[in-house]
Amino acid sequence: MDNAAYVALTRQTGLMREMAAIANNIANLSTTGYRREGTVFAEHVRRTGEGGAPLSMAAALGRYIDDRPGALDPTGGTFDFALDGPGYFQVETAEGLRLTRAGSFTPNAEGELVAPDGARLLDAGGAPVFVPPDARAVTLAPDGTLSADGVPVAQIGAVLPAGAESLIRTAGSRFAAPDGTLPAEGARFLQGVLEGSNVDPMRELVRMVEVQRAYERAQGFLDREDERIRAVLRTFAR
Repeated sequence: MDNAAYVALTRQTGLMREMAAIANNIANLSTTGYRREGTVFAEHVRRTGEGGAPLSMAAALGRYIDDRPGALDPTGGTFDFALDGPGYFQVETAEGLRLTRAGSFTPNAEGELVAPDGARLLDAGGAPVFVPPDARAVTLAPDGTLSADGVPVAQIGAVLPAGAESLIRTAGSRFAAPDGTLPAEGARFLQGVLEGSNVDPMRELVRMVEVQRAYERAQGFLDREDERIRAVLRTFAR
């Protein structure tokens, strides 16, 4: 196989990964707190020999998380929280600490605020957030202070990954931060509101068509290259 075919194949591999990211975005159009994911392409240039033209190959080496906020959807729920500004809620899961913008919580049997799957919401100090079971009125202040019947009971934390590009998606709208976290400055807490997905469906559909056409062009080139090689072999076989 010559260099041109290798270039086309690496391009197709990258396009397949981008198509998978687009499909995942579309599947999460309605996922609370979901962050759109994009593909990062890199170009590798290598010298092919003295006086020869360099060989350039593209590869999808990584992904990035789109940090634009999603639409805020008023729910009126006492334990539905959202962040207006930078930052993530921190929850404790069976796999470890995770960051998320999905703020739908309910008190469990012990009075701890948990996500639908049981992951515990953490305060600014990394401890579970507890609400007295007999509290009649629970309010969340813009600075994250959670009060029960007018008495502060917790300070909900908002954090950012210590490394700007270190977020790793683990599932849905949750991320791991292997480099640790830092307090998020300027985040405003909202109560009775949930943040929706930040995926633009029209943008994703347009990109899907573009990726599909690019893949088909690369496949067309490979088909023509295969036919050219077969023609050469048939000529030599005569």
